[in-house]
Amino acid sequence: MTETVVVKPRPGRNRRPVWEEQPTAVGQGVKAVLLTLLVLSVLFPLWVILVTSLSSRETLAQAGGIVVIPRGIDTSAYETIFAGGAVTRALWISTLVTVIGTAVALTVTVLAAYGLSRPGSLGYRWLLAYFLIPFLVYPPLVPKYLVVTGLGLKDTIWALVLPPAISVFNLVVVRGFFQGIPAELLDSARIDGANDFRTLTRIVLPLARAVIAVVGLFYAVSYWNVWFDALLFIDRNDMYPIQRVLQSYLLAGQAPHTAGGTAGVNMPPTEAIKMAVVVLTVAPIVAVYPFIQRHFVKGVLIGAVKG
Repeated sequence: MTETVVVKPRPGRNRRPVWEEQPTAVGQGVKAVLLTLLVLSVLFPLWVILVTSLSSRETLAQAGGIVVIPRGIDTSAYETIFAGGAVTRALWISTLVTVIGTAVALTVTVLAAYGLSRPGSLGYRWLLAYFLIPFLVYPPLVPKYLVVTGLGLKDTIWALVLPPAISVFNLVVVRGFFQGIPAELLDSARIDGANDFRTLTRIVLPLARAVIAVVGLFYAVSYWNVWFDALLFIDRNDMYPIQRVLQSYLLAGQAPHTAGGTAGVNMPPTEAIKMAVVVLTVAPIVAVYPFIQRHFVKGVLIGAVKG
């Protein structure tokens, strides 16, 4: 009768990798301290900016220009920048650019990624190589400026929307997700008579909600933070996005003039006005991010497993 030999692991030898072991109490404590310090390093500057923007002239004078502990609330800085009209107009321009730009960029990225993910597409290898060129060679500024001005896009929102309309990184992420969809699922749709557009809209896009939400957030943040293109292509003050207005406030070092008065002793301090513009610049993205957060990790990981 054959005996079964059981091989016992050597004493002291781990059968699992270290990162799969349960953390010790010391390890958990160290991680908690490090994460707390990391969160405080992010929240503390935001807190200082918010408190400084809501501080009065006396509070700023006592604190030396930067307020950490609030001593009352003074909204005169926000009232001043909204009364002037420049910030309100810039917020509207940035919102318009972000909404239109994100819609255009997502449409172009999804269509290009779907076409490049299908091996049978016409010339997909050459087109993929063409899209990957910006990874190696960054497009020069002079041809970009000549193309935008030659098309008559200068001093329009399209000068801020069209040049960055597609990101190669986002294209690769979405294409990687599309390649991970089982081919049998797409073949069954073709057998049922669905064309490529119907397959994309009815089957592929519902499966790609997570990755599209993440890529959409990337595009939205990029368009909201557009500054360099505005510096190149926008010369009209009434077409400045919020980032361009923020630069003007931070570099000018002076309080803006209101619609009904001039800068003087009744004006809020310059530091409060600068911080108020920073708050208005950051607040929309901070408000939108929690709604996208649940898709963030899943979308990035799913789109990155294949490339």
